[in-house]
Amino acid sequence: MHKDENDGVPEASRDGVTAAAGADVPADGSDAGVNEAVPAPAAARLKRFTGRGKSVRGTVAGLASAVVIVAAAGSLVAAASMAPQSAGSRKLEAPLAAVPAGSNVGICPGPARLLEGTPVGTDPQFSPESATARSLVDAAVLSTNTGVLPGSRLAELNGTTLTEIAKDPGTPTAAAAPAPLLVGVVSQRAVDSVSVLSADAVGNQQATAGAVMSYTATDGDLQGSAAAGCQQPANDLWLVGANTALGRTAVLNLSNASSTPATVSLDLYGAQGQIQAPGSRGLLVAPGTTRSIVLAGLVPDQEKLSIHARSAGGPVTAVVQQSTLRGLTPGGVDFIVPGAAPATRQVMSGVDIQDPASARALAAKQGFADAAAALQIAVPGPADAVVEIRLYGRDGQKALPGGGVVTAKGGSVTEVSLAGVPAGQYTVAASADVSFAAAARVTRGLKSDSATDFAWSPSSARLGSQHVVAVPRSGERYLVLGAPDDRAKITYTPITADGKLRAAATADLAGGTTALVKLPDEVGGAPVLGYVVSASGDAAYGAVLLEQEGRADVATAAVAPGAAGQEQVAVKLGY
Repeated sequence: MHKDENDGVPEASRDGVTAAAGADVPADGSDAGVNEAVPAPAAARLKRFTGRGKSVRGTVAGLASAVVIVAAAGSLVAAASMAPQSAGSRKLEAPLAAVPAGSNVGICPGPARLLEGTPVGTDPQFSPESATARSLVDAAVLSTNTGVLPGSRLAELNGTTLTEIAKDPGTPTAAAAPAPLLVGVVSQRAVDSVSVLSADAVGNQQATAGAVMSYTATDGDLQGSAAAGCQQPANDLWLVGANTALGRTAVLNLSNASSTPATVSLDLYGAQGQIQAPGSRGLLVAPGTTRSIVLAGLVPDQEKLSIHARSAGGPVTAVVQQSTLRGLTPGGVDFIVPGAAPATRQVMSGVDIQDPASARALAAKQGFADAAAALQIAVPGPADAVVEIRLYGRDGQKALPGGGVVTAKGGSVTEVSLAGVPAGQYTVAASADVSFAAAARVTRGLKSDSATDFAWSPSSARLGSQHVVAVPRSGERYLVLGAPDDRAKITYTPITADGKLRAAATADLAGGTTALVKLPDEVGGAPVLGYVVSASGDAAYGAVLLEQEGRADVATAAVAPGAAGQEQVAVKLGY
């Protein structure tokens, strides 16, 4: 039988060269040692393939060296992986650092004032308000769970104290058991400018406090009612509902209570899209001051206007003094405050709707289109939003004429009429496929030849525990509570002007309903100044609705967020 010349040669050597690891190759390049590493038949094949034995020897030597180097490198890698790493090369998780609790600060807007001979611009002059106008602040501060009332005060924006609520208690001592709550109050303190409620932290626990500024007037161009909860400063704020059309005046007031200058830029959105307005960027607000901007000087003739205010540096508060004058007939006044940041769901409480037939007839008259209840939706992004709107009344959901589904154009403001909805108090919930901001307009008055009034109810966050809800002392006052989805239980405890907490009451809300709680003038012989509100169960929302008996006055005030708990932030070290 014929024997192939490759018989006996290892399989791997048939396509190349097999060299024994560690084979010696003479430095002079002689053939000695090559045949010891490579069998003779394979060497013969290599000589025939290359034609030069010296080249074969070089190739064999190079391959042998490469094998040794690779093996050594592998050993080094394995050794390095097994060796302990140096401290500088270890991956460490960023540690969490506790943030010391800060003061609870609420900035209350100043009184509503008429513009005085103001040309188009951003630096207005104001004239005195009417003879009957009153601007009052009501506030309450709760003690800690150790029964210590934090140092607190109502002051002017520049720091001048108006009313001291409680002195600094010093370092608190640990209590064996929770102490009963104490309350420090400010009752009907008259103000003539922006004021600040501040309550110091005690034992690294932020104080729980709340305040409201209320304005009423029965004469003049700014007659009506307006109210605003005193808001915490922030660096990013959204306001919906401004109007700079003929007969409408909108003044944006930016206040800085910090010690750091703030540089504010405004993003403005109208019915036709985002508006690039000269003078809307780099607005400096010095510490302890308020800067007022006449919005008509930036964007005139805008019936629907939303503002996104962004502050670099110190945090600020923003409020729009909005008023209407139809010829010689006052059309109302309001303070538009920031609502919740853009999200795919927004909820507004305290939406009071008048008789639908009478309201439709009034809105049909020339110049009265904004004298009817409506929802405004601001979509900041480029994509259109498909928005589903639902109204929840005392006995359940009410259908919105037209189906309740609208398309809001991206980068613009869309208004949805709430005409045709039966009279009553409602919670409005709107959901969309993209983020948006929203607010609901509430109106009062049904006669075109008489004064009317309006208010804006901004979107708000769900209720939690221990919200201090201050309420004005005059007029008819209601707590409007809504549970859009499922059952919720809300406890509200009266705070009286003598600094006492009274017996709590509870509202049990079925899902998809709104409850209206008429607030009494007095409890236990003392005037009611506010409430401590806490919610449990499913998401619930609330607002204060204010009216004046026998007058077409209306105002709303959203429930302010509760005190912040202990916060922690990740600290990353590096450069």
